[in-house]
Amino acid sequence: MDNDLTRLANCAEALLGRLENLLPAPPAPVDWQATLAARWQVLPGKRRALVPIAHPQRLDLDDLQGIDRAKAALDRNTRQFLAGAPANDALLWGSRGTGKSSLVKALLTRHAAAGLRLIEVDKDHLIDLPDIAAATAGLPYRFVVFCDDLSFGSDEPAYKALKVALDGSVSGGREHLLIYATSNRRHLLPEYQEENALTRHVGEEIHFAEAVEEKIALSERFGLWLAFHAFDQDRYLGIAQHWLEQLGCRAPIEQWREEALRWALSRGSRSGRSAYQFARDYAGRLALEAAP
Repeated sequence: MDNDLTRLANCAEALLGRLENLLPAPPAPVDWQATLAARWQVLPGKRRALVPIAHPQRLDLDDLQGIDRAKAALDRNTRQFLAGAPANDALLWGSRGTGKSSLVKALLTRHAAAGLRLIEVDKDHLIDLPDIAAATAGLPYRFVVFCDDLSFGSDEPAYKALKVALDGSVSGGREHLLIYATSNRRHLLPEYQEENALTRHVGEEIHFAEAVEEKIALSERFGLWLAFHAFDQDRYLGIAQHWLEQLGCRAPIEQWREEALRWALSRGSRSGRSAYQFARDYAGRLALEAAP
C-alpha cells in the first residue's frame, strides 16, 4: 500500500513538472526607472505579478477644475509620503465623473520625477497586498496602490484583506506604500433599511446595529477622506470653458452655453467628465466644419 502511494505521488510530481514547463515564463521584474505605472495581474497558471503599463494616462493637475480642496489635500499627503514623513491612506468618494481617479493619475504625472510610482489593483486582488508590498520593498521609489471604483459585498475575502492592510498587520512592511481608493459609496458596502431598524436607544445613548458599525468601520480605516460632489451649473460651465480653451476653441460662452447644459441634462450629471466630453464633441464639430 505504501509503495502504491509513493508511486502515485511520484507520478503526480512528474506530471506537475511537465505542466510547469508548458507554462509561459514568469515576467521579468519591472524596471521602475523606465516604468511609471504597473498593474497587478493574474497570469496563466494562476501566477501573480506586476505587469508594466506601457502608456499610462498622463493628466495635468492644473487641468482638474472645481476640486481645489481635495486636490490640495491629496497633493499635500502625497508630498509628505514622498518626503518620508507620516502620510495617510486615502478614500476618494462621491459622485461619478467628478475627478476622483483623474486626481490620482494627475498626481503621478506631477510627482513621478520625485520617485512616485502607481500600481493598479483590482478589488478582487486586494488579498495580494502583502505580496505587492514584498515585491516593491527595498526599492528607491514610493508606491501608491490604486484601487478604482471600490465597493464590496459583505462576504468578499478582499474586504477583510483591505481591513487588515489599512490597520497594519503585525508584520508591517509597507512604509513604502500607500493605498488610494475611489468609490461612489462613502462606506464601501451596501446598506439596507433593516440594519437601521436594529439601531436602538438606551437612555440617551444610541447603539448602532453591528452591521452598520461594520460598514462604517472599513471606510474609517482610511486616514484621509475626500468628498467629491456634483457640480453646480456655473462650475460645470467653467470646466467646459477650460477644456474648450485647452482644445484651441475660443468661442464665447453665449455660443455654446445652451448646448453644454443640454449635454449635461442628457447624461443626468453636471460633472467634470461630462464637461470634458462636451468640450471634445463641440471643439471637434467646429474643427470639422472649418476643414477644407
